[in-house]
Amino acid sequence: MGKLVDVEEKLKEWNERVVKAWTSKKTERKQTFSTKSGIQVKALYTPLDWRGDYVERLGFPGEYPYTRGVYPSMYRGRLWTVRQYAGFGSAEQTNERFRNLLRAGQTGLSVAFDLPTQLGLDPDHPLAYSEVGVVGVSIPHWREMSLVMEGIPLDQVTTSMTINATAAELASMYVATAEARGIDRRKLDGTVQNDILKEYIARKNFIYPPKPSMRYSVDLIEYMSREVPKWHPISISGYHIREAGGDAVQEVAFTIADGIEYVRRTVERGVDVDSFAPTLSFFYAAYMNLFEEVAKFRAARRVWAKIMRDWFHAKRPESMIMKFHTQTGGAELTAQQPEVNLIRTTIQALAAVLGGTQSLHVNAYDEALGLPTEKAAKLAVRVQQVIAHESGVTDTVDPLGGSYYVEWLTDELEERIWKKIEQIEKLGGMVRAIELGFPQREIAESSYSTQRRIEAGELVIVGVNAYREEGQEDIEVFKPDPEGREKVLDRLRKYRSERNEMKVRDALNEIRKAAEKDGVNLVPYIMAAIQRGTTVGEISGTLREVWGEYVESGVF
Repeated sequence: MGKLVDVEEKLKEWNERVVKAWTSKKTERKQTFSTKSGIQVKALYTPLDWRGDYVERLGFPGEYPYTRGVYPSMYRGRLWTVRQYAGFGSAEQTNERFRNLLRAGQTGLSVAFDLPTQLGLDPDHPLAYSEVGVVGVSIPHWREMSLVMEGIPLDQVTTSMTINATAAELASMYVATAEARGIDRRKLDGTVQNDILKEYIARKNFIYPPKPSMRYSVDLIEYMSREVPKWHPISISGYHIREAGGDAVQEVAFTIADGIEYVRRTVERGVDVDSFAPTLSFFYAAYMNLFEEVAKFRAARRVWAKIMRDWFHAKRPESMIMKFHTQTGGAELTAQQPEVNLIRTTIQALAAVLGGTQSLHVNAYDEALGLPTEKAAKLAVRVQQVIAHESGVTDTVDPLGGSYYVEWLTDELEERIWKKIEQIEKLGGMVRAIELGFPQREIAESSYSTQRRIEAGELVIVGVNAYREEGQEDIEVFKPDPEGREKVLDRLRKYRSERNEMKVRDALNEIRKAAEKDGVNLVPYIMAAIQRGTTVGEISGTLREVWGEYVESGVF
């Protein structure tokens, strides 16, 4: 204690003797300094700013509360999974991109689906036609999934699928593809996003009302954790909350509140928490304020570990671990001077690694202009490889741990995260909070505040509100296969002509009956229907008839 008293006295003396003399001659650049999320930052941090108990607050990597990392040796033992989010045009074109990325050193796949697939519409639906293959690959039936994964060893790679309202259909297609090749489903490893709550909050690709949608998501958690045990049946996603305009606190707090809702509802079914909690995964953004992002990841692990241990009484250490994927900030990419985005994504990726991510996607520098070119996608992989093998940051676990600033900021973020979670709990949980428009309003206000700071020049964006250049340099823009849509439609017609229509009709009737009954897990019926030849649109259409469609009300 005496040492801290000495520090306090020396700090006061330094401020009086050194700082005042210095600042009387040299003024600081700004009146106040703050993080991207608006947390004010002091000029200097010392041991006085962190007085927590080391074992209780930090501990050791691989042990509760996991502040310093979820595994004992972290990247000294194994690097994070290198991913690039890809999917566009035809199945053939997406497959080619996957193969090229794997050859470049990518270690896991990440599939982007087009909007019709995400919204449960077959590509020949009138509302779907113009969007087929535009922002992702079209997968209306399992044979199209098989084409996307042609020549890729499904029992040797991990595959992440960004799909929510039709997650069970796409997971079923992946299983059907593997089993058609003689691969046991229990060997499959990967993730299906399946986080419908963040769709209502931020991304808006929902189909059904919240109550049946939650049943659908929990059905998949329950089924996959039992039948496909290496698979992560949900990726509870803060990334889209951040991309919609939320700050770092909202990103983590709303994501963890979503996680609480999924765990709570699964446990209410009588499923033992330790039987499924180890398969839960999370998904966060990495933005430009490096220290805030590192502290955010550390605080998130600590909060989740406490919730799982103290709220849900999990016993297995694996149940308390927050494993997460990170993607660099898409909303921070600029169309102006796009090659500068390589610098941005490198800093963001470094923040994710210093924060202890298990999986990482680096955005390509040209994504503010369109889908990434082959060159840009490969450079994004190279960013990860340079950090992994040349920077030295993977040589020791949690290298920023013990930094007075980082530890103070971790505590500060954690305190703010807990306050948000408590607000949501008082409202009745996240589903009720969404119905009341609470997170939607908070994100909108945060987005507006950030934009005001940018317009005022308080937040400097190089090339946008500072260091601008006239004219636009010539950047190659990727164009998907113009024939992709017709290929998908031709194969869909052929697929329907070759199937047994009676089996399809029976399968859809079974889904309808199961959807009408509470307490029946839908996933086995969806899995069987996919294998009998039904399409995403037909299954979703059946569920629409039973559950209806959700229309969001205004919250402002």
